[in-house]
Amino acid sequence: MSEQTAMERRPENETQMDRARSNAVYVPNVDVMETPEELILVADLPGSSSNNIDIRYEDGQLTLNGKVGERNPGAARTLLREYGVGHFNRSFTIEERIDAEKISAEYARGVLTVHLPKVEAVKPRTIKVKAKD
Repeated sequence: MSEQTAMERRPENETQMDRARSNAVYVPNVDVMETPEELILVADLPGSSSNNIDIRYEDGQLTLNGKVGERNPGAARTLLREYGVGHFNRSFTIEERIDAEKISAEYARGVLTVHLPKVEAVKPRTIKVKAKD
């Protein structure tokens, strides 16, 4: 799995311009883990909701899009903001063969978890060695 070149570290809360919307789009922080059975992506999206998150997988490309609402209660003035607010976007190129029909995702307490199961052919397997006398 790669994003740009080997998932290089980027500045915190990096934003980019989205030409379609003509405003800043933030890039959420994501951890990527691998087990023998699947790849797991965990994205920090506090303030979002499952209805505001769009996940697409096509031709080895996984894309997370959505929106995080304003977290400013009432007339409170924001003094420091470390999490992005507004539209977000993150894309990954998946090099392993993934079973697209079995991809699942859940969102709880500000964290999005995406499960990308590997196809049987790429899962490691143990081969028993038989003794021959």
